[in-house]
Amino acid sequence: MPDVSHSLKIAARPSVVWRWLETQDGLRRWIGADLVIDLAAGGAFSMTGPDGTVIAGNVLELIPEGRLVLSWMEQDTGWQHPGRLVISLRPIESGTEATLVHDGFAGIGKDGWRGTRDAYERGIARHRILEQLAALVEEA
Repeated sequence: MPDVSHSLKIAARPSVVWRWLETQDGLRRWIGADLVIDLAAGGAFSMTGPDGTVIAGNVLELIPEGRLVLSWMEQDTGWQHPGRLVISLRPIESGTEATLVHDGFAGIGKDGWRGTRDAYERGIARHRILEQLAALVEEA
């Protein structure tokens, strides 16, 4: 099934960009101010999404300077199973290509999951999460 994906080139090495993914405080600055996360494999996280939805899950994978993978489940919205959020960093000649992917919509167990997927697609453009990350990297 189609994923929701967005990539952005950031003019800094992956090690520099990773600084904003390796701590709760760093993640709070560009993902969500109330994010609470245990940044270890299996660690829990929760936050409030931009639309007020409570999101919770676990850290599935953490590869320094490479990727952070979270299970992702909206609470009290009909989701029966989590999807995933994958944030990956790839070195490129000009710095880093950062990619954010939401996947697994077909498996969330919610009638109308295609509408949920479409809402996430619109949200990528509206909330500009990777652009917020790039701005933090540039400020540092």
